Amino acid sequence: MSANSAFQFVNGNDEPVGFADPITGKLLLAPILDALLIDGMILGENHQILTSVRTNVGDNDKNALQGIAECNWENQLQPGQKLTMEVLIKWFSQKVNIPVKKIDPLNTDVSAVTAVMSIAYAKRFQIIALEVTPTSVVIGTCEPFDLSWKNELAKVLQKDIVPVLVGSEDINRYLHEFYTVSRSVLGAKKEQNAQAPVSGVQNLEQMMELGRSGKLDANDQHVVNIVDWLLQYAFEQRASDIHLEPARDQSAVRFRIDGVLHHVYEVPATVMAAITSRIKILGRMDVAEKRRPQDGRLKTRNEDGREVELRLSTMPTAFGEKLVMRVFDPDVLLKKPVDLGFSQAEQDIWEGMLQAPHGIILVTGPTGSGKTTTLYTSLQQLATPQVNLCTVEDPIELIVPAFNQMQVQPNIDLDFATGIRTLLRQDPDIIMIGEIRDVETAQMAIQAALTGHLVISTLHTNDAPAAITRLLELGIPYYLLRNSLVGVIAQRLVRTLCPACSAPTSVDAGDWDALVSPCALEHPQSVQEKVGCQECRDTGFKGRVGLYEIMQMTPGVKQKILAEGDIAELRDQAIKDGMEPLRVSGARKVAAGLTTMSEILRVAPPPTDY
Repeated sequence: MSANSAFQFVNGNDEPVGFADPITGKLLLAPILDALLIDGMILGENHQILTSVRTNVGDNDKNALQGIAECNWENQLQPGQKLTMEVLIKWFSQKVNIPVKKIDPLNTDVSAVTAVMSIAYAKRFQIIALEVTPTSVVIGTCEPFDLSWKNELAKVLQKDIVPVLVGSEDINRYLHEFYTVSRSVLGAKKEQNAQAPVSGVQNLEQMMELGRSGKLDANDQHVVNIVDWLLQYAFEQRASDIHLEPARDQSAVRFRIDGVLHHVYEVPATVMAAITSRIKILGRMDVAEKRRPQDGRLKTRNEDGREVELRLSTMPTAFGEKLVMRVFDPDVLLKKPVDLGFSQAEQDIWEGMLQAPHGIILVTGPTGSGKTTTLYTSLQQLATPQVNLCTVEDPIELIVPAFNQMQVQPNIDLDFATGIRTLLRQDPDIIMIGEIRDVETAQMAIQAALTGHLVISTLHTNDAPAAITRLLELGIPYYLLRNSLVGVIAQRLVRTLCPACSAPTSVDAGDWDALVSPCALEHPQSVQEKVGCQECRDTGFKGRVGLYEIMQMTPGVKQKILAEGDIAELRDQAIKDGMEPLRVSGARKVAAGLTTMSEILRVAPPPTDY
C-alpha cells in the first residue's frame, strides 16, 4: 500500500481503518485513538473520554493529533513522558510512512521559503515551505492526506513537491514569524530613508519593553519588528552572542550557540544599517558617530518576562558598522557550582578557597571559557548583608544590586590600578578585579590581598600553574606570591552531548590512558558518542559544561614558586598534591556520559603544549 494512502492501519479484526476522511483527507480522531490504544500508548479510559467528547477535534477544525496532545496524557510505553505533539508526530510518521521534520529556523532560508506562496494560501491549507532547491520544494503539513494543494503548487512553481509531517503548532508559529520578518524587511527596505530620533542621554543601561520603546511612527515600525524578532529569537535559541555583519549587498545575522557561530538571516545592507541604528538608540549610543568603536548596554525582557542584559559593541568596517551583542542570562546569578559542572570534590575545594579571610584567588582561561559565570556565581554567594563586596570591571558584565560595581574609564584616567586604590578607601571586605593586565594592577591586587582583603581576579593563561609564571613575568616578587596567593582555578567550556541522540561506543584503553596522563583514572568499558538529530541540528551537542583545574597553595607548591622557577616542576608538584589537569576533569565528564573524548581533546590541550 502506498505511503500516501489514507488507509494505512489494520486493526485487530484485520479490517482496514482509515486514518483520514476519504473525501476531505483530514485526519480522524477515532482511528488514531484506536491505534494508540492497540500500541499501548494510552489507557482505555483515555480512549473512551476523548471519543465521547471529540467535538471539534479531528472531525472539524482542530487537528486530531493536536487535540490528543492537548490532553497532556502520559505515554504508557514510557512512564514519566507525556504524549506531546513531538512524540505523537514521530509515532504517526512511522505508522503512515511519511517523513517527519522539525522546523529549524537557523537552517531555513526565510526569504526563499516565504516567496513560495502567500501567507493567505499557507494558512488556508495549513502548510509551510521549509526548503527550496532548484528542482524541488519541501512543504510541511499537519494533514498528510489532504494534498489538494500539491498539484496546484507544483504546476505554479514548476518543481517537485515533497510533503513532510510537521506539528500544527509549529506551522502556526513559524508562519507568523517567517512572514512577519519577511514583510518587515521588505517594508524597511522601501522606507530606508526614515530616520529615528537620536538621544543624547548617556546611561549605563536602559530598560526596553520589546516593541514599546518610544514613540515610533509607521516608517519605523518595520525596523522595530525586525529588532524585536531578532532579540526574542536569540533568547529562544540560547544564543550567547548576536553578530550583525554589514556587507556590500546582503548583510548577515549570526548567532553564537554553544560556542559555534550559526548563520541565521540575510537582510539588505540598507536595512542592516537601520537595524544597527535602532539598537544603538536603545543602548544610548551615538547614532551619528560611525567612524569609531562604541560600547553600550541594553536591558530587555524575554517572552517569559525575565530581564536579560545585552552588552553592545560596534566596530567600523568597510561596509558599515559591525554590531555584536553579548547576551547575559540573569539565571547565572541563581546557579550553584554544581550547575556549572563542578564535581563534589571540586566544589568543596573551590568553596573552601572562597572562605579564606584574605589573599588572592585567580580564575584563568581564554576568552569565552566561562570565567564571568564562575565569578558572578561565586560572588553572589559571598555577597551577604554583613560583607562589603566591591568590583572594578572593564566593562561591568552583569549589574548586580548586591555588589558595589565600578567601571574602568580610560578616557578619564580611571584604570584598574586607580580603581583598586579607590576601593581600598571604601572599607571593602572582598574585592573583585575584572582582569590583571599590567604590573601596576598586579601590584595593587597583591597589596590589597596582603592588607587583609580577599581579592578575586582573572588572568588569561592556559592552565593554573601558568598564572604563577605570568605574575612573575609582570614583576611580582616570588615571596609575595607565596604569602598572598590562596589558589588558582583554570577552566574551559565543552559542549555536552544531546540527550536525544547520543549512543554508546567502545573506548580504547590506550587512548583513554593518554587522555588522563599523568594521572591514573580507570577507563570505562564504553562511553557516549555524538550522533546528530533534529533536536541538536545534527551537531550531536546541546549545551555546555565547565572543566576545572584547581591548584591549591600547598606547602609543596609554595616551595616551587621561585624567581627562576620551572613551570614543569611546579605543575608536577601541584598534580602530586592533588590537582587534576583539565583533561582529567574532562575525562570524568566523558565517563559520566556528558561529552566526548574528541571534544575534550579539542578544548583542553595537553600540558606539554602550554
